[in-house]
Amino acid sequence: MDMNRRSRGKWRGAALAVLLTAGTLTAAAPGARADGARTETPVASTSPVTGVTESVVRVKVPLPESAGPRPAACDWLSYLRYRSAGGPAESAGADRILIAQPGILEGAGAFDSVARNTVARAAEQGAPIEFWALDRRSNCLEDHTGIASGDQHSAVDYYYRGKQVDGRTFGGYAGNGELGWMAKLGIEQTVRDQYDLLTAELPDQAQRKRKVLCGGHSLGGVVTGYFAAADFDGNRATTADAGYNQCAGYFALDTTVSTSLADLSGNLPDDTNLPDIGLGYGVVQAGLDSGLLSRTLSAPVLLNPETMMLLGIAGLGALNDLEGEADLPSYLPSNLNIEATNRFLFAKDTAAFLSGSPSVKDFRLTNGAVLGALLDDNSVPLAFLQTSVGFFDGGPIADKSFPVANGGAQQPGLYGTAYKAIPDRPEGPLYTWRNYDRVGDPDDPGYRSADGTPFTGAGEEVTDIRQLARSLAEQPLDFTEQYFPTKLVTDIQLSTSPQVKKLVVHPGGLTANPVLTVLAGEGLLAGRVPPELHPVVADGYQHLDVLTAAPTQNDGGPEIVSTSLAGFARSPR
Repeated sequence: MDMNRRSRGKWRGAALAVLLTAGTLTAAAPGARADGARTETPVASTSPVTGVTESVVRVKVPLPESAGPRPAACDWLSYLRYRSAGGPAESAGADRILIAQPGILEGAGAFDSVARNTVARAAEQGAPIEFWALDRRSNCLEDHTGIASGDQHSAVDYYYRGKQVDGRTFGGYAGNGELGWMAKLGIEQTVRDQYDLLTAELPDQAQRKRKVLCGGHSLGGVVTGYFAAADFDGNRATTADAGYNQCAGYFALDTTVSTSLADLSGNLPDDTNLPDIGLGYGVVQAGLDSGLLSRTLSAPVLLNPETMMLLGIAGLGALNDLEGEADLPSYLPSNLNIEATNRFLFAKDTAAFLSGSPSVKDFRLTNGAVLGALLDDNSVPLAFLQTSVGFFDGGPIADKSFPVANGGAQQPGLYGTAYKAIPDRPEGPLYTWRNYDRVGDPDDPGYRSADGTPFTGAGEEVTDIRQLARSLAEQPLDFTEQYFPTKLVTDIQLSTSPQVKKLVVHPGGLTANPVLTVLAGEGLLAGRVPPELHPVVADGYQHLDVLTAAPTQNDGGPEIVSTSLAGFARSPR
């Protein structure tokens, strides 16, 4: 998930309130095997996709001492390993290994559905493959204890009221002054981390070149581009270490494999603390080093760890009792971040946003409806957060005209084009959530906008809200990230500066291997990708749907993203 700054000023005020993400990673340092350098722990899952084994792998790859003081956990790299239960136990025995880089504000847990679906689909076709969902190093700072308790009230009490879970008390959120080491986490360190992890897990370069497919989602496509063009031994004349020679092919999920943010422009609000890159690389880096600039992507309300925690907590409620009446809005503490977030997401119009009336606390919602309101494309106004998980049910629905009116001059890159809806009877009926596979059923009310436009249809719903909740609340590595390194974005924005340009040692590496490009039909890049890339288009999908879509779609067919990835993995190299 990426951004540009051209729409600066259009988002001031209202955008400060968006709920972004949650889901977390335990900050405790990993355990140790005999050599103390690698751990692998099985992950229990309630996923309906059977035949797939998941584990969380941690490999010790210390940062250079020049990075400065950091938590011990941050000298480890982590990923979720998915493999066929009937396939080889060792990665070297797999036919292919897909290694996926996350987008901005995204963690390894976001890949859970597409990883399981892809591995299962390939196994059905006789190909034992693996899918490695990478976590950025900075996710080492996150504390998953409250979510891992399995109880929504315990999670709220842990993160917001200082109460203990299993004898542990939340240590609070890291401040900028504690994050000096993150001033070094730019594109160079990010691709180095991927290289070091690959060489540690698969020491044979010829094997990597034959088996590994490198790719990612959103910003992950750009990271893959830099990886492909990188040189890792400092000698451009020797190419066995070159990034493109670690991969048999590339895959791009609602992104392109490139070294530019141009294709991903316009999809985050500008109320972030990204510095003005017009200052130049040296000034920006000096600001990050000194702490005068924020070392993590954040905003006063919009992007900060406190509000980002809420998605995982909402997912936990839906996972435990999808149809039960939610008490999360009233159980959360009242503070500026949470109040502004609630107003932004549940305000019918500008007047409701400004007055705070009616508030989300005035409506009766199931846990499923709360989660749907936070992430569905017919509710959340920001395209980079949107999935297609169904629609509200159980009572009157109105157009949500804040922050933009339905049918108006929306910006597909920022708001998306789906009409937005909101429950319309405070103190009224219990609003439920109609899951993706029940949209269009005979009992579907068929809600329409004030101008007569249907809010949605069966062909526009692709993700199971139960499995979305599971990915948010059940994974040991988070769905999203609370501490995204500012330097990773500013480096790429400053791609023409000598300091970044020198990292593109092998530009031909971007086209040295076959590429699979899969686009969400309603996503951030819809209609904007050059036809010569021959993209696979997933009709009806939004930006996050390429990661979260259900294995069986409403037309009875298989999920197209995982089917395409499995086919790409099986094709000869």
